[in-house]
Amino acid sequence: MAATQEPCFAFVGCFTTPERKARGTGIDICRIDPVSGAWRLAGHHGGLTNPSFLITDPARHILYAVHGDLDYASAFAIDPATGALTPLGQAATGGRNGVHPAIDPTGRFMIAANYASGTVAVLPIRPDGTLGDFTQLLDLPGAVGPHRTEQACAHPHHIVFDPSGRFVLVPDKGLDKVFVLRFEGGELALAGHAVMRPGAGPRHMVFHPTLPVAFVVNELDSTMATCRWDAETGTLTPVHLVSILPPDFFGASTSAAIVITPDGKNIYASNRGQDGIAHFAFDATAGRLDTIGWTPSEGRDPRFMTLDPSGRRLYAANEQGDTILAFDIAEDGRLSRRGVVLSSTSPCTIAFR
Repeated sequence: MAATQEPCFAFVGCFTTPERKARGTGIDICRIDPVSGAWRLAGHHGGLTNPSFLITDPARHILYAVHGDLDYASAFAIDPATGALTPLGQAATGGRNGVHPAIDPTGRFMIAANYASGTVAVLPIRPDGTLGDFTQLLDLPGAVGPHRTEQACAHPHHIVFDPSGRFVLVPDKGLDKVFVLRFEGGELALAGHAVMRPGAGPRHMVFHPTLPVAFVVNELDSTMATCRWDAETGTLTPVHLVSILPPDFFGASTSAAIVITPDGKNIYASNRGQDGIAHFAFDATAGRLDTIGWTPSEGRDPRFMTLDPSGRRLYAANEQGDTILAFDIAEDGRLSRRGVVLSSTSPCTIAFR
């Protein structure tokens, strides 16, 4: 990791409730050595319920959290010297079990997916970084998928702005769709959707950094779809599908996280059950993914993955393994194990500042 003028901190959110089979108590605060990349526990912010997804505001020293199984989001001021968190209040999301929020390009709004309620909420961000209660709540329409327990209703699971910032894409695990929403003037409107296979359960997605292509992880059938993206019309079109599981694996597993390298050549996805990280190379000429292989996550249920700010190191949070593992990314995209950077109870999300 290249040296930075400011300390780099990692904030690790942990599940906390018995319903989540959890052992955590809040947010771990880690200082990252700018030369070695080693993590050192610098503090802890406790007394929180299921801070399940964290994001930082790129323009401010602010951390935002949504809370698994609850109906609000929280804001915290980050001390730039120590990483300590100061609560700045909570705001209603209008639904339960908020997941993976995103900040719009202007920094004036947060979009959050209410997984349990099947809605997408818009929350205003005030000039001081605090959140206001939701100003819009959008229902996601459609027939549910065939899975009897995991697809009982709409389950939006991710909020992703397209590169232009004009569209918000929402993989919906319950409806087997990726919704495309137009975002203008602080309001969302349905613009279209892409349909995945019945029972696929789309969960998370990423855009290619330079090409009009996106990749969607389907949780329930453990597949990844390559999709064309038309930024003029807001049209997402699936064109190719690969399995995220090894061909010799026959156990129960669901796919979870997805990350892409800054050059767009390598995509990684995690499996909970198989407990590995799948590696794919993107062939831009053919417009398809080629399977490279699998690397053990060395812990149970790697729910979340992310790249460090340099894009040269991958971190996997093993939710039921109570560890965060680091991997160096070689020039060809292959992963090499660096080891455990943090022992943390029920880790489920990481954000950097």
